[in-house]
Amino acid sequence: MTEKRRLLLFFAGAIGVASVYCAGIRNMPPFGHYRGPYGDVIARLAVYERHTTDTVNAITYDYRGFDTLGEEFILFSAVTGVMLLLRPETQERRRRETEGENPESFRDRAALSETVQVFTTGMFGFAVLFGIYIGTHGQLTPGGGFQGGVIIAAAPMLLYVAENTDAFRRILSHPLMEFFEALGAAGYAVVGLVALAFSAPFLTNVLPLGKTGDVFSSGTIAVISACVGVEVGAGFMLVTYEYLREILSREKNTED
Repeated sequence: MTEKRRLLLFFAGAIGVASVYCAGIRNMPPFGHYRGPYGDVIARLAVYERHTTDTVNAITYDYRGFDTLGEEFILFSAVTGVMLLLRPETQERRRRETEGENPESFRDRAALSETVQVFTTGMFGFAVLFGIYIGTHGQLTPGGGFQGGVIIAAAPMLLYVAENTDAFRRILSHPLMEFFEALGAAGYAVVGLVALAFSAPFLTNVLPLGKTGDVFSSGTIAVISACVGVEVGAGFMLVTYEYLREILSREKNTED
């Protein structure tokens, strides 16, 4: 397909999407005038029924927790697909290892200034702590496992930007990230199976709800949020790792 035809196809699709978007926003209520009855019901009941002050996470990880479980495994499948597509061919990798050549042992761009490195190191620790905070306080404040996992996954990229890929690899064990991604996805399902042991429906909130406003409140909501944070963080790190390896392997082949 020529570039002109691709542009025509793009603009045709863009016009269609824009038309649907404009038609949708014309029917939206005025700002501040919510007209969905289910949201009002959840806002009145979630604090008392689940001891969580963030009703969004009460919906995501409890009232419609089964849907979120499917969304998490969609992400898990997407990460697995990226890894399968970008992972080097086994025969080529064995050939290089037999010849004593590690395709990942070369350095990319030179590091930036020492000032940037020192600042980024401090930001790396802050990003990890902030991601953990967001992931473990989703039942109390806006945030949760999805947001916290993305923040934690972005932290290693700070070292890559300030230094190089070697610094990224030093703090990222590839098999360990695979383990944590699988652990986070499986942990969500295990929480649902625990409810069956209490003769309750799958993913029923059967753990003690605790005191409203406490970090250990909301029962399974906090546990599921933590599992999602682990899976999302490890998944995005794996995708970043594979993309960097693909890019650098191509640069190495070009140099050779």
